[in-house]
Amino acid sequence: MNKPPLRTRLAPTPSGLLHPGNGLSFVMTWVIARANEGRILLRIDDIDKERCREEYVADIFRTLEWLGLDYDEGPSGVADFFQNWSQETRLGLYENALRELQQQDLLFACTCSRKDIRLASEDGSYPGTCLQRDLPFEGDKARSWRTREHGHFVLRRKNGRPAYQLVSLIDDEHFGINYIVRGADLLGSTEKQRYLARLMGKTPFLSSSFWHHPLLTDAEGQKLSKSQGAGSLQEWRTLGRSPAELYQRAADMLGIPGKFEAVEPLLKAAKKLKVLPMDQG
Repeated sequence: MNKPPLRTRLAPTPSGLLHPGNGLSFVMTWVIARANEGRILLRIDDIDKERCREEYVADIFRTLEWLGLDYDEGPSGVADFFQNWSQETRLGLYENALRELQQQDLLFACTCSRKDIRLASEDGSYPGTCLQRDLPFEGDKARSWRTREHGHFVLRRKNGRPAYQLVSLIDDEHFGINYIVRGADLLGSTEKQRYLARLMGKTPFLSSSFWHHPLLTDAEGQKLSKSQGAGSLQEWRTLGRSPAELYQRAADMLGIPGKFEAVEPLLKAAKKLKVLPMDQG
């Protein structure tokens, strides 16, 4: 039986300017896909409309151009994204999935606020307060929809919007993604999405390969991201800084020996080594 061609995605969230960790993940995903004759989808995760801004979407396209990376499927620019590729255009898919889970009695409604949860749980995890209350899914008071198991994580937020874990799974299934590159900090998200996939019989997702790569860290070994005070890639461009450091970091994480200041030699070396990292087990 022939193995299906590799299909992966770049999936940035336009809730802020991209940081070096985003750029590194983009480079590694692109190198792996191109070294294995795979296809790349640009999927911009804008389901959180309160935080999404047009300037952040534009930053994604500028960053890809600066890095010298292309893709095979996805929006050509900001206007095309909002008109044809926004997750708003796939709301029906997410809502159908929510109803399916609801009808199978796999979800419950919860009116707890973040403050309620902090007061009830020392570690901040949801203690299952509303699990046995049998609340209606709709009502005067805003309520989220949570899973009955696996930590009771939220699948529909109080504002009625589908939550990231469900949306990401449905999108990966919808676009036929079978190889997913993520930072090691998203192992928990993968576990939740695999749990959902089992509930919903999403066998293609369960058959997907994953690589949770090490995180970009500073000299003290701390995660290097915008939330930790790292400069944005827009700032790098403004200062005239090249992406060479990201190419070299990508080579090191992919186990490709040598020094690289451009992406083309990095890809050539990756093809020679047939680089295709995957999680073990």
